[in-house]
Amino acid sequence: MTQTSADLRAQADAASAHLPGLILSAERLAAMIAPGAHGLRRAGPGEDFWQYRPAHSGDTARSIDWRRSARSDAQFVRDREAQTAQAVGLWVSSGQGMTYTGGTDRPSKLQRAQVMALALAMVLLRGGEKVGLLGQQARAGRIQADRLAEHMATATPRDTDSDAPQILTLRPNQRLVLISDFLGDPSWVGDLLDRAAGMGVRGVLLQVLDPDEETFPYSGAVDFRSLSGGMRHDSRDASGLRQAYLARLAERRDWLLQRSRAAGWHFGHHSTDHAPAHALGWVYQVLGG
Repeated sequence: MTQTSADLRAQADAASAHLPGLILSAERLAAMIAPGAHGLRRAGPGEDFWQYRPAHSGDTARSIDWRRSARSDAQFVRDREAQTAQAVGLWVSSGQGMTYTGGTDRPSKLQRAQVMALALAMVLLRGGEKVGLLGQQARAGRIQADRLAEHMATATPRDTDSDAPQILTLRPNQRLVLISDFLGDPSWVGDLLDRAAGMGVRGVLLQVLDPDEETFPYSGAVDFRSLSGGMRHDSRDASGLRQAYLARLAERRDWLLQRSRAAGWHFGHHSTDHAPAHALGWVYQVLGG
């Protein structure tokens, strides 16, 4: 059956119905984080002091820091740290597992991840940096935040419980932020970090979980099913699984932390029953480190 333009418009309106709410939530969250250019840790036309260095033959008298030089027999130049726009790529998992929430009083993992990703983009864009979704062109400017919000609002969750970014879309010297629950097969994480390390790509892995996934509060007979319907486990005594589950979760987090550190990345985690500002501020700070 051929769709009319009215049908297409109605579907588009329904798909983007929560777009204003997403933007408003992200703007409120972004307002809690102070934007600023990220230093590149090399001499350049920035504003922040980096280091003193001995003066060279090509340095002018104006560039000499005479106060510092007066304390020794040599002349010193006060270097400032170069600051420039960075291309930052964002990726939010769209697996079915991300749509989970254990209570009506808190957002799904996907909703929280999207708000945090968009808020981070807004902060970076206000700081003059270029931002884009992984695999798409990174752009600067306020309108880019609107593009990102529209894409997130209209994105359709995958049929599978988890998904993975396209590793071949990595570009040298990017900064990446990958947000997921990281509860599925983690092999892609190791492959991506290995490739990233070889390309000079640095970034952050942020695990977002529901508090029920953090504490496993179940007891008695529980029928566990994945949201995609691909997995099922019928337990007669759910509380008897708690310690094994928590041990596996701790093991997964330790693996993610160690692999991240080995690649020069950062790993953090966030629970949807906590305010997102602290986690977002941490991501912003380490992204510029």
